[in-house]
Amino acid sequence: MPELPFELSRRRILVAAGCLALLLFLGSKLLARPQPSAGLAPPAAAPTETASAAPTVVVVDVVGAVRRPGLYRLTQGARIADAVSRAGGATPKADLALINLAAPLADGEQVVVPRRGTGALAAPAGAGSAGAAPGGPVHLSTATLEQLDSLPGIGPVTAQKILDYRQQHGAFTSVDELDAVPGIGPARLDQLKDLVAP
Repeated sequence: MPELPFELSRRRILVAAGCLALLLFLGSKLLARPQPSAGLAPPAAAPTETASAAPTVVVVDVVGAVRRPGLYRLTQGARIADAVSRAGGATPKADLALINLAAPLADGEQVVVPRRGTGALAAPAGAGSAGAAPGGPVHLSTATLEQLDSLPGIGPVTAQKILDYRQQHGAFTSVDELDAVPGIGPARLDQLKDLVAP
């Protein structure tokens, strides 16, 4: 009989040790659970960021003296230098002094990288702008639709044809190239010669 209480207390110790081991095991599993669920919380926030990040992409058309002309997606706030870099960089014939590489990009913008000799003399006057300096000639290789539309005898349709020609053939090397644009004949070309530059 005296051995029975010892056996009973031994069993109680074993049961208590088993329960303690079980509690430790369950506790470690429960403590390990919040870490994966905490890891799942940022992806739940990520779609919100992705949804708000979607409109911050701009698509630009890079043409002219670049290695790989074409359409490129860039983040909003990107600069013209970023677009030129994404297009493989400027070719050795490019005249980067004629464009403002620090200018921010807008969605749907066309970036024209002019070739050397296409208006280097006029570069100091218009180097900081996309088209013409105030009171100066409109540079065909960098002018916007609005700047071309402001020329006498050039409406929005013809201005768009000039932009389309520039996109297909690259920067203008001469004002005489305007003769190849549909809707511009010799008389209109003579009228524009003093108002535009390549």
